[in-house]
Amino acid sequence: MEERRPNTRRKAIVVKKRICRFCNDKQITIDYKNPDMLMSFISERGKILPRRLTGTCARHQRALTVAIKRARILALLPFTTVKEKLEL
Repeated sequence: MEERRPNTRRKAIVVKKRICRFCNDKQITIDYKNPDMLMSFISERGKILPRRLTGTCARHQRALTVAIKRARILALLPFTTVKEKLEL
């Protein structure tokens, strides 16, 4: 006879909706001259994090991208990370 498995359903994962921090707090401005704030939107490899990870709206994500690129050109932010030299 076949053994039946009990009805096992996967539990739904509840994802908290991220709210754009710039829309939520009007005091915060996106400025290329503030590299400390921009660093929170860059991965450890130096890539710009997508909206789905940061929770920013489309308008502010575009402004963030422009600000990060300007800061990179002015050498306020790195384009990539520096690899550590291996010692032999």
